[in-house]
Amino acid sequence: MAVVNNPNSPRQKMINLMYLVFIAMMALNVSSEVLNGFVLVENGLRHSIENSAQRNTIVSRELETYYQANPDKVREWYSKGVQVNRASEDIYDYVQGLKERIVRLADGEKADVNDIQHKDDLEAASRIMLAPLNGEGKNLREAIDSYRAMMANLVQDPGKNRIIKESLSTTPPRQTDINVRKWEESLFENMPVSAAITLLTKLQSDIRYVQGEVLSNLLNSVDVGDYRVNLVEAQVVPTSQIVMRGSAYEANIVLSAIDSTKRPSVYVNGRMLEAEDNGRFVVPASSTGTFPVEGYIEMPNSDGTTLRRDFRSEYFVTEPSATVAPTMMNILYAGIENPIRIAVSGIPSGNVFPSISTGRLTKKGESIWDAFPAANTVGQEAVVSVVAQMANGRRVEMAKTPFRIRMLPDPMPYIEYKDVNGNVRKFRGGTILKRSLMEAGGILAAIDDDILNIEFTVLRFELIYPDSFGNMINEPTEGANFSERQKNFIRGLARGKQFWVNRVVARGPDGVERSIPPIQVIVN
Repeated sequence: MAVVNNPNSPRQKMINLMYLVFIAMMALNVSSEVLNGFVLVENGLRHSIENSAQRNTIVSRELETYYQANPDKVREWYSKGVQVNRASEDIYDYVQGLKERIVRLADGEKADVNDIQHKDDLEAASRIMLAPLNGEGKNLREAIDSYRAMMANLVQDPGKNRIIKESLSTTPPRQTDINVRKWEESLFENMPVSAAITLLTKLQSDIRYVQGEVLSNLLNSVDVGDYRVNLVEAQVVPTSQIVMRGSAYEANIVLSAIDSTKRPSVYVNGRMLEAEDNGRFVVPASSTGTFPVEGYIEMPNSDGTTLRRDFRSEYFVTEPSATVAPTMMNILYAGIENPIRIAVSGIPSGNVFPSISTGRLTKKGESIWDAFPAANTVGQEAVVSVVAQMANGRRVEMAKTPFRIRMLPDPMPYIEYKDVNGNVRKFRGGTILKRSLMEAGGILAAIDDDILNIEFTVLRFELIYPDSFGNMINEPTEGANFSERQKNFIRGLARGKQFWVNRVVARGPDGVERSIPPIQVIVN
């Protein structure tokens, strides 16, 4: 009789208690290697914090320098930067104080945050952060939420705003309905001192990172001068450096840093661009070759002097061209779909319009088309013409490519069977097991020469075999399957006997019927 464990029985209660004790022992058994690993992470985080602090100091000084140079223009951004630094220091110091309290509780009054003695202490972090009446975990979470909201309000860019919110998220890890834990509980409950300090240091690193992101964003929002950057270059920005004959070369001539209140003077190839052109340079492309684009830009400085930057570039004018390449062969087969690739360099596929002189073209993909010459066009020539619509709306004929139209080649008959491993094989003549013949059921035909892969329909065939007197017997059938008489004949063949599959007639997708070669079969 089976024994049923009652969950309320003394035996089951004892099993449950032993399980809880076992789990507690495992939790307490934190290896020294793991604790030392936290020390390594802690050291890396400190180094990252030092780098971030240096970067933030540089950005703050640069913001202050711009404020001193132009107080009226920079006051708003400078004031916000001061607020960011003050709030960041307050919450950073608050977290540092929590670290020191936890370590003092574990190591005593002479404790050193950078040299923790009782790394495996599981109570200190919980007592400081999760004490029922005066635990700091809730206060820390609320302080982070307030700081995060303040920083996010100072950044308008949605992508950076999302990064800031994710960096300082206080959303607890994924929970179940029966195990709902707050953010602070998930971080500090039963956590060794070494791990708790590392988590708080990581939080300080995130604070420095967010501080730097907000300060950089404030700095980038300030336009304190005409040439605030350390490098000002004249640039030629063409729509394309390769231009088809019949279209136009188009480029923007600009400075990489511009004050919208001052308009530069642009000189290109010996002439000055009109003010209403806004630096746009357009020249007809009437002949092929390489052509220079050179000149200079003049910009007035605030002190009355003129800044000049030279530029030089070039553009290329080529004959109209397109790529028309059949994916199968350099011919088109009558009566079937022939995939061809049609593309024009620099032109989106939606602006490419091909046509064919005989048959039809059907689009199948980004640059793939199916060319279908009619079955009665064998021996003729089909010309694929390609027209492209340029950026200015003008349509230009890019290419005309001729193709020869041929009839599909004859297929080869075969018997499809499975080998001993279950793999599908094609028998085209020679020795084959009788069992494989019986399982095959009939004759198939196809073109599968690694270039074409086209199935044909077998309409009829016959078996030719010698009788006991040496006379040749013909056993015909309609369709692709062995008839019952043919199956009976095959079933009665002895090993080493042979016959021929003859007079096979198949029809391809082009609708043409054709006779194809026979197959010699030797029964194994």
